[in-house]
Amino acid sequence: MNLQQRFTANTQTLAAQLGVILTDKQMMITTAESCTGGGIAYAITDTPGSSRYFAEAAVTYSNEAKQERLGVSAQTLTQFGAVSEQTVVEMARGAAHAAQADVAVVTSGIAGPDGGSDDKPVGLVWFAVYFNQQVYTEERQFNGDRAYVREQAISHALDMVVKILESA
Repeated sequence: MNLQQRFTANTQTLAAQLGVILTDKQMMITTAESCTGGGIAYAITDTPGSSRYFAEAAVTYSNEAKQERLGVSAQTLTQFGAVSEQTVVEMARGAAHAAQADVAVVTSGIAGPDGGSDDKPVGLVWFAVYFNQQVYTEERQFNGDRAYVREQAISHALDMVVKILESA
């Protein structure tokens, strides 16, 4: 099994595990994604029966979409940028509210190969999970090409939300 197949298998396992947790807790989840381009939503909905716990997804790639669809403030985007803890916190709250979901999982990052800077290099991804009126955030720096950064980010997002829900 090559690396891509391992990540795909891991993603499928995490998505199925998440589905069991959400079903058991009778909760709905939504996603708001930037650099992962809907990959988290795809992984979750690839699991049979996901309509019981998946509300909707938003791919908010542009700053305008983050503002209009999720309510991220222009000031936050100007001051901190799209790839920041402050932005993913606002994205998570906005996504949960818009979908009337119990849980929201969010990504914003730089998948590459371009777009990085000294402060925010290619492979930097911010994650947020909204749950129980709180937002949990993490920052990760991934290596590899665009596809590999995105795959790692999708797996990490699923793993993060599973761990948060399991600990509740």
